[in-house]
Amino acid sequence: PRPVIAAAISCRRYVAGGQCKSTAKLEGKVAIVTGANTGIGKETARDLAQRGKVIVACRDIAKAEAAASEIRAETGNQQVIVKKLDLADTQSIREFAEKFLAEEKELHILINNAGVMLCPYSKTADGFEMHLGVNHLGHFLLTFLLLERLKQSAPARIVNVSSVAHHVGRIRFHDLHGEKSYNRGLAYCHSKLANVLFTRELARRLQGKSQRRAEFTANALHPGSVYSDLVRHSFVMMWLWKIFSFFLKTPWEGAQTSVYCAVAEELDSVTGQYFSDCQPAYVSPWGRDDETAKKLWSVSCKLLGIQWD
Repeated sequence: PRPVIAAAISCRRYVAGGQCKSTAKLEGKVAIVTGANTGIGKETARDLAQRGKVIVACRDIAKAEAAASEIRAETGNQQVIVKKLDLADTQSIREFAEKFLAEEKELHILINNAGVMLCPYSKTADGFEMHLGVNHLGHFLLTFLLLERLKQSAPARIVNVSSVAHHVGRIRFHDLHGEKSYNRGLAYCHSKLANVLFTRELARRLQGKSQRRAEFTANALHPGSVYSDLVRHSFVMMWLWKIFSFFLKTPWEGAQTSVYCAVAEELDSVTGQYFSDCQPAYVSPWGRDDETAKKLWSVSCKLLGIQWD
């Protein structure tokens, strides 16, 4: 059985992927993690709470408070603060930003982590298809509303949690909200491609504005296939996830690349990139299409009723 055990251990190591080795402290710094009450968001918040102040931004306040008190008890950091944020409602996003800006004078790290996956067809409060609305448009608006505070606090970082699923995604401008045809698996992939394109265009625009490139960065990442409740909308996927859990990352392992993008010193001046397992990863040709990125930006602004030049 020894070779079998050795093979199992090396297989687990391979599945676990890269780890963030940075010991960077974030004393006096403020980070926001969306969707931090469960899964990789919670593990990301837990890690950052060992370094500095963390705002846990979630829709479900009861779950968020439970997660935050667990993190406070474990890290000894009382600066783990819960704020209500429902990314499926632009009113809630605006209220969150307004309160945050009134209470916090600085923001150094914004981790756009929250997401939905495999939802049956539904729309957000503003009539956007759920995957696009939460995974892309919600974070797009949140970033827009917090951008000036991030700039004032520079050096600052924006981290967008995307997925390897972006390879399958396409931006279907003719049917953005899936009203003509809808496939929940593809809808998720489309939204993850939107994350990559948003990161690319945001980085391009920020570079143009900033004299020192290092001041302000935006990067995207694939956390890996993680054993979490993200697949809760699909009975089949939940069943498969249970069976193959040995071959999936734990939430802690899945959070490593998010943490890496948020704190690693070697990424101080790296922007517009896509990471997996704490290293640069391949982006699909669709994710490198600057024209699509620019068009998605302007369409997103139009849908949200904002001007972001």
